[in-house]
Amino acid sequence: MALFRQTSELLPERRDNAGSVIWSYERNEYGSRARRGRRFGYAIRRRLSFWMFLLVLLFLIYMSIFGKNLPLNGKFESETSPQRDIHQGTSGQYSLEPPSKHRKQHFPCDVGFVESVDELVEPKEYMNFSQFTLGYLEREDITYGDHKFEPRFGGHQTLEERENSFYAKNHTVHCGFVRGPEGSLSSGFDLYEKDKEYMNTCRIVVSSCIFGSFDFLRRPTSRKIGDYSKQNVCFVMFLDEQTMAKLSLEGHVPNDDGYIGLWRIVIVRNLPYTDMRRTGKVPKFLSHRLFPSARYSIWLDSKMRLQTDPMQILEYFLWRKGSEYAISNHYDRHCVWEEVLQNKRLNKYNHTAIDEQFIFYQSDGLTKFDPSDPDIPLPSYVPEGSFIVRAHSPMSNLFSCLWFNEVDRFTSRDQLSFAYTYLKLRRMNPDKTFFLNMFKDCERRALVKLFRHRAALDPPPHL
Repeated sequence: MALFRQTSELLPERRDNAGSVIWSYERNEYGSRARRGRRFGYAIRRRLSFWMFLLVLLFLIYMSIFGKNLPLNGKFESETSPQRDIHQGTSGQYSLEPPSKHRKQHFPCDVGFVESVDELVEPKEYMNFSQFTLGYLEREDITYGDHKFEPRFGGHQTLEERENSFYAKNHTVHCGFVRGPEGSLSSGFDLYEKDKEYMNTCRIVVSSCIFGSFDFLRRPTSRKIGDYSKQNVCFVMFLDEQTMAKLSLEGHVPNDDGYIGLWRIVIVRNLPYTDMRRTGKVPKFLSHRLFPSARYSIWLDSKMRLQTDPMQILEYFLWRKGSEYAISNHYDRHCVWEEVLQNKRLNKYNHTAIDEQFIFYQSDGLTKFDPSDPDIPLPSYVPEGSFIVRAHSPMSNLFSCLWFNEVDRFTSRDQLSFAYTYLKLRRMNPDKTFFLNMFKDCERRALVKLFRHRAALDPPPHL
């Protein structure tokens, strides 16, 4: 605006100076020409400045509208550029489509919860699902020649044992917490006896975890939780000692009974994996092992704050739907092929390890998600696994063990193994139905408040 004011102020000055220029011309012809040349050069420079300003202004307007889609180099691009659609051509080569001009936004939607849980009771015939007896391998003593295997939390499952574990029948399967022979060191995830005693009393569980100081502690919104749930639901937060020390410095100190708000703090010693993501899958998938007396469990990721009564969640996602397992679909992707490439694009895990897992799954029958198929068994092959609601039924427990075993064997990116595990379990047990409810992601967003993680974990190296 200063430029325009200066231009308007020059005009009367030029009119006033016109007489003096003519008078100067009469007195000194050469001097008047020099002065007039300077005046004309000054005017040209001001016109050039005006047009330069106009061009810069137009360029800034263009950048504000279209500039966010221009390609950038380096780390900044991977952190800020919008997601691009990834497709595989008929030749097998992968390609990235141009990014969308606008980043997608995702919002919660209405969920028809019951208004009151005061008189809410479990349906009498609810647990009438497929029945069989599932046992869990507790110890193994494996010797290969003169070499004895070191104890592993997930055990040393052979491919034959893995294949047989998918049958829904009376048998024993690998499902974490595998110890070595008598006298050997613990394989990890050690708990204090007082915590075990408390966990054995739980019938309904809401659980989460923070390992490696990966996140902040977010307490459930107490005013949203009814008195019945506060008295009858176990809210358990698993922490390692490092995280507990960090949270204590931030003012989160358990009271004399071991609580921070509604969370009962349970300290885990001797973490079974160096990869904190993989360690976090233990409480996520194996709640039926950690809480052996529980009938139901709700898992939520540490990036969430629960804002819904657990009894409302059980009634809506399990009892009303007649389901034994509930998980939401991913908010953006539905095909494992897309999920694989997204993990690579964002360097979520070692690319070679992802390829090995993906090739194995394809060789064992995994196919692309086809939304046009009327017989498609799920609305999506990619879950948003940060919120899981479970009845501890035999099929639900078996699926949880199988999914955990895939994370233990391959990568900790559990969204890559969900569809394969579900489809293989379904294919190998055509006479036994697994009642899985894959609900909309917008419903998940209505249950919780979402936050960002404290920090990003580096992907583990491929060993």
